[in-house]
Amino acid sequence: MTRLDTGRDGDVDGERSEEGVGDADVCVVGAGPVGLTLAIGLRRLGLRVRIVDKAPATKREARALVLWARAREALDALGVGETLRCHGVELEAVTVHARDRALGELTTGWTRSAHARPLNIEQHDIERLLSEELARLGTRVEWNTELTDVKVHDDRAEFTLRDGDGTVESAAAPWIVGCEGTAGVVRDRLGIPFEGRRRTGLQVVQGNAHPTWRLGEEPGRGHIFLAPHRSLLVFPLPGGGFRFFCFRDDPDPTLTAAPTIGELRDLVAETALMPGLRLEPTEHLWLNRARFSDRVAARLRSGRGLLAGDAAHAWAPVGGHGMNVGILGAHNLAWKLAAVHHGQASEELLDTYSDEQRLLAVRYIREMRFNFMELPLPPLGYRAFTATVPAALARRGFQRRLDLRLSDLGRNHRDSSLSLHRPGRRHRAGPRAGDRMPDVALTTGDGGEATVRATAAVRLHTLLGYERWTLVLHAARADAGVLDALREACDGFPAPVRVLPVTPWDAAEARRLGHPDDLRLVRPDGYVGLVAPLARTALLRSYLAALTAGGRIPVRQSQEPHPHRPH
Repeated sequence: MTRLDTGRDGDVDGERSEEGVGDADVCVVGAGPVGLTLAIGLRRLGLRVRIVDKAPATKREARALVLWARAREALDALGVGETLRCHGVELEAVTVHARDRALGELTTGWTRSAHARPLNIEQHDIERLLSEELARLGTRVEWNTELTDVKVHDDRAEFTLRDGDGTVESAAAPWIVGCEGTAGVVRDRLGIPFEGRRRTGLQVVQGNAHPTWRLGEEPGRGHIFLAPHRSLLVFPLPGGGFRFFCFRDDPDPTLTAAPTIGELRDLVAETALMPGLRLEPTEHLWLNRARFSDRVAARLRSGRGLLAGDAAHAWAPVGGHGMNVGILGAHNLAWKLAAVHHGQASEELLDTYSDEQRLLAVRYIREMRFNFMELPLPPLGYRAFTATVPAALARRGFQRRLDLRLSDLGRNHRDSSLSLHRPGRRHRAGPRAGDRMPDVALTTGDGGEATVRATAAVRLHTLLGYERWTLVLHAARADAGVLDALREACDGFPAPVRVLPVTPWDAAEARRLGHPDDLRLVRPDGYVGLVAPLARTALLRSYLAALTAGGRIPVRQSQEPHPHRPH
């Protein structure tokens, strides 16, 4: 029976008491941002979770820094968005420099989202805050616990754990997800190839420091310095100071030791053409030198075992989206795994996670090869590129397009077998199946079946929910006959569905929502699954039936299965 919910739920269905270690529905291996996001999503959907990590505790290493808009939306849907915002600093503008002069300014916040600006927050703070939230949901990370082996059967995964004092434990759970990084034991034991190759000619030197320079330390402002064979990114830190990322050539691949503060200072001074620059380390000194490979697992599922985060895909941090893509993958996976475990969908639904997430990663790897704002260029390419930057940054259209690309809000799952686009004839407005549902401004008060006048706009995303599907339609077409037909079409679907008639705030918002004669069925992760005419409820009925009928979801093989196959 279809549930017509009246509010946005944030609590776990069922008890919140501390779980025993032997009765988990899912074992998550790895307590980085991706594993913690996945565990929080699963707990909010009522699953019992065990999460283990071989590290002794949350890390003090800074590592990833930026949360872009779409990842922020995903984390907000899981109830941690505001907590993270309070511990970060939003990036408002970035000045681009070359040859000791400013070429222009890149501004953020052009996209339509409650989290439009990127949030600078260091990875160890993200992990700490997510761990605390997971503990509030009744699950604590088991630190100092290393996965040493795993075997997957038709109905369970059996695995072996070793704790810090050498004690070995044999355990089992219906599902296991490897989120433990590029050298993942889960991927290795599942026999899944990690396809790709090493990135040569590129190293990243980075660290946190307080600079003494003429540019000052303005909150919310970053800088990019371009020079031949290197690119320097400087982003503000929440606690003061900056993160310095230098993408440079790799003249000595044998050099592997972390840089000193003096080496970082010289690299920054040479790139920014500031010979008198001084760098003072931040309170918790962090310096890092890294080289990378571009790799994607051949598949992200093998029966009861799944992969997420760096265990599933990894590439050089050009663009700063690695952690974000992993978080979006966890957001994609948690609701699907919960639906399958609760018997609300067939196991083929998990294959759509593999297809969607692999394709997303492959496209990132390809696109980042052309990110000339960050990749080090030879002198001729550097001169040609920097000559185009001032004119490009002066155009509002360019600023909007670049901000949309960086935000990840334009990323879609249109190629997924879950995306069925069958609108009415000549109905081209609004999001397509597979697109993120836009955060339309509405005059609907409570999102119920009766439209309520409001004195201020309500955002559509506040009426969606991670624990349910949402059937969105224009309230002007939501008469009793239409609503009865929709209820009948959804009858028997075991997952919660919220029927949501809404009134757009104005004509522009109405166009963003789509044609009034069409419905849009929004997935729990905020992407449109189905676009169909209101009159064709049979399409809605068959779509929902395919989710629950084993073997009837036509999983489409990705057209881009390998990150290095020619386009």
